[in-house]
Amino acid sequence: MAVIRRRKQPEDEVQQHPDPNPDEDDDKEEKASKKSGKKNKSKNYSCLDNCCWFVGCVCSVWWLLLFLYNAMPASFPQFVTEAITGPMPDPPGVKCLKEGLKVKHPVVFVPGIVTGGLELWEGHQCMDGLFRKRLWGGTFGEVYKRPSCWVQHMSLDNKTGMDPPGIRVRPVSGLVAADYFAPGYFVWAVLIANLARVGYEEKNMYMAAYDWRLAFQNTEVRDQSLSRIKSNIELMVSTNGGNKAVVIPHSMGVIYFLHFMKWVEAPAPMGGGGGPDWCAKHIKAVINIGGPFLGVPKAVAGLFSAEAKDIASARALAPGVLDSDLFQIQTLQHIMRMSRTWDSTMSMIPKGGDTIWGGLDWSPEEGYCPSKRKPGKNDTEISTQNESTSQECEATRANYGRIVSFGRDVADAPSSEIERIEFRGAVKGHNVANNTCRDVWTEYHDMGFGGIKAVAEYKVYTAGEIVDMLEFVAPKMMERGSAHFSYGVAENLDDPKYGHYKYWSNPLETKLPNAPDMEIYSMYGVGIPTERAYIYKLTPAAECYIPFQIDTSAKDQNKDCCLKDGVYTVDGDETVPALSAGYMCAKGWRGKTRFNPSGIKTYVREYDHNPPSNFLEGRGTLSGAHVDIMGNFQLIEDVIRVAAGATGEEVGGDQVYTGIFDWSEKIKLKL
Repeated sequence: MAVIRRRKQPEDEVQQHPDPNPDEDDDKEEKASKKSGKKNKSKNYSCLDNCCWFVGCVCSVWWLLLFLYNAMPASFPQFVTEAITGPMPDPPGVKCLKEGLKVKHPVVFVPGIVTGGLELWEGHQCMDGLFRKRLWGGTFGEVYKRPSCWVQHMSLDNKTGMDPPGIRVRPVSGLVAADYFAPGYFVWAVLIANLARVGYEEKNMYMAAYDWRLAFQNTEVRDQSLSRIKSNIELMVSTNGGNKAVVIPHSMGVIYFLHFMKWVEAPAPMGGGGGPDWCAKHIKAVINIGGPFLGVPKAVAGLFSAEAKDIASARALAPGVLDSDLFQIQTLQHIMRMSRTWDSTMSMIPKGGDTIWGGLDWSPEEGYCPSKRKPGKNDTEISTQNESTSQECEATRANYGRIVSFGRDVADAPSSEIERIEFRGAVKGHNVANNTCRDVWTEYHDMGFGGIKAVAEYKVYTAGEIVDMLEFVAPKMMERGSAHFSYGVAENLDDPKYGHYKYWSNPLETKLPNAPDMEIYSMYGVGIPTERAYIYKLTPAAECYIPFQIDTSAKDQNKDCCLKDGVYTVDGDETVPALSAGYMCAKGWRGKTRFNPSGIKTYVREYDHNPPSNFLEGRGTLSGAHVDIMGNFQLIEDVIRVAAGATGEEVGGDQVYTGIFDWSEKIKLKL
């Protein structure tokens, strides 16, 4: 191919032919200098600056909309909504007050992961002037003002799982700790307001705030959080006429309080020394909302590739924006660096292995399609509950037991046709591409191509193999986690080893307290596709990269089926599958079992998701979503009735819309 170059004129030739229009040349030079000046100025702005400006603009628009919304007359949104949908029902608190319900049992709230506020008590120079200001929750202003410094202070020490040197971030105390996650985004506020309508106030309501980043036992070691919960419950019971407390944990707070119930009765120094009858004396009921009793597959995706369904979809729409390849902002890497120091995330790795979640060829929810689920009937008869409401997926047969599959063909293939190469013990090698990325600490910089290839060539991972896989790709993180959490099924619960705190948050490796008069509820939303299994692919090598990502190109053509953007979904609340939230109360603890030796009564209450009909309804009053359910009027009414003294039977017994009882029967667990 010929290369045509422009000939350069000699200097003497240029001098012999002066420009007839020198003024025009001056104008051109002035314009050119302005353009070059603009270019030079633009070079001074990094992508990180642009991203921070973008976040700042979004926040400014949010604040403006919030201001305009608050400037409207208080009755205007309700007036417009009623004009569209008809009269609004009374809030649950008003309804219960009209029925004559009053305060009886003190109430304790136990927030879950990420919903509790955290504030700065000590930090580095980059955080000067922010003493006791919220770093988590509230406006999140420091995220876009000083992102690197914020990540540094929100991270824990990756060796100890505790405070890094010179940094102290502590939980906010009081009801304000988790009433709102951000301005206008409620968590506990609606429930608190409705309880207040029947007479509750701070003397008989307590928010058991704790640092949700820490391993459960470390919340006691560092902050004495478990001791504070114990002493506050004792105080509230004694000052409320001896009426036992109703405890309401949400999300990860469910398994945190399960840990507490073992801790409070265990002898010191490992436990609280309350004795074997402490729960029987102080707790009337435990109302678990959206509880991940058996873990969530979403936790696997988060720890493995810092992804979930939404992030994977965003990554597909804008390739490289969340990675380091295009803009060098390393968003996902920093998320992984930070979240992998939070030991609490490992508490939600799926528990029970293949016995609970299924194997290569079976799963409890096999054949179920969320979009075709038919609403069930509310009934307390077991025979009615056991009627399956699931529908067969006509297009594909989803192998939900294969939580991670490398390739769509592997996810669909019969297990006999899958050739797997053992990854345990493989030589990891060294990743030259990531050898300068230790500030973005993900542990993938310690893994070479040999290790990455070994993970991919094993092809498919069930729940029983997930822990081994995570130990292979993140050994330092899992070494910390294995000291605090366990994911198996106990053969003999009388074995002294189960007296160790690492087993206390796993309902399959611990016993409920000896409290036959106590009640345990599992309340959770259903009717929303919820992540259950993933199809992965390898990521092209780049500096500071995460080598695995969800393959968003894998999807079913039939919109009624369960695979979309590389994620298989089942019925649940968008975060916790119904199987994890409901199994223990549906079967594992139902009646006298080895996990429930005193026969504590258990109830399953599902709330079918009904999204808001218009934007003025906000997040709705009948939502089944994982956080939005905290504003569900039906659930709030049930909570108020229990707090006012009603039993589970008086509230209505079991209420089911899914096939939770059928799924539970497919699980062959010794009870």
